Amino acid sequence: MAESKDFVSVDMEEKIYLGGKEHLIKTGCGNVSVIVYGDPDKPALITYPDLALNHMSCFQGLFFCPEAASLLLHNFCIYHISPPGHELGAAPICADDPAPSVDDLADQIIEVLNYFGLGAVMCMGVTAGAYILTLFAMKYRERVIGLILVSPLCKAPSWSEWIYNKVMTNLLYFYGMCGLLKDCLLQRYFSKEVRGNAEVPESDIVHACRKLLEERQSINVLRFLQAINGRPDITEGLKRLRCRTLIFVGDSSPFHSEALHMTAKLDRRFSALVEVQACGSMVTEEQPHAMLIPMEYFFMGYGLYRPCQFSDSPRSPLSPSCISPELLSPESMGLKLKPIKTRVSLEV
Repeated sequence: MAESKDFVSVDMEEKIYLGGKEHLIKTGCGNVSVIVYGDPDKPALITYPDLALNHMSCFQGLFFCPEAASLLLHNFCIYHISPPGHELGAAPICADDPAPSVDDLADQIIEVLNYFGLGAVMCMGVTAGAYILTLFAMKYRERVIGLILVSPLCKAPSWSEWIYNKVMTNLLYFYGMCGLLKDCLLQRYFSKEVRGNAEVPESDIVHACRKLLEERQSINVLRFLQAINGRPDITEGLKRLRCRTLIFVGDSSPFHSEALHMTAKLDRRFSALVEVQACGSMVTEEQPHAMLIPMEYFFMGYGLYRPCQFSDSPRSPLSPSCISPELLSPESMGLKLKPIKTRVSLEV
């Protein structure tokens, strides 16, 4: 582990999350919690969750899916980054501390990578987290080899989203993590099929998420929400991305049209879109099985398989030397990663 006077790590070894270990790292815009799973000698996969979530409430469905966990943990060491103050058991952030911008949060990621001595990494983010990781990939292109984005954002907030976010801001400020706010957030994350109604109770995943939201400190969520509500449009920078990008979006997501817009602006040689039927924004929780086959094909472009044997040091980033010559051809890239509409039914 790299030593630097610019970083302070508190390894909370008593906090073990299903084999993961928490590191609390001091950065230029506050402390950030990183939960590390797997072999640190393997290539790194960085995750970043949506608003008011952390790795437990945003990614546990995907990692509890045995096939997906096998694919990811066999090939990567996972670094779950939480937005400041969103980690399990987080204390309220001091109101006098400067509120971070989305640029600050993207810059915070490079500090995390430098602390762990990581080079180029794979990234996976959900909605607000997808925006932060896309911005990070634009600012530090040499440090990102691939993006897996779930219901991503790339434009500045529309008037309707801006107003909706301001309503949530006021709820957080005056009432904290109240029932109405949790309903607003659950509507952001999940489709109506799993949220339930007067006749049908909400599903287990929604109920579990509701319980986890109760643990969030309202001031911490407020700061992240303000950053996301003030985000700039990064559409123009998408064409300059040269890393491969795989986008998932539920067709019931409030951000479905945004994902389609983003896909249209990306270089079609390096990007693909997977739409998941009867699913909200958080595909990682609501229908994680729908992500498995597209991710397998995506990783094949890097020479990764399930199971796979590394011929070189797994510490090396996933470089073109790992990719078979056939997969480097433009025809193959177009075939493997052209924009697609994949409808995945609930019965899959």
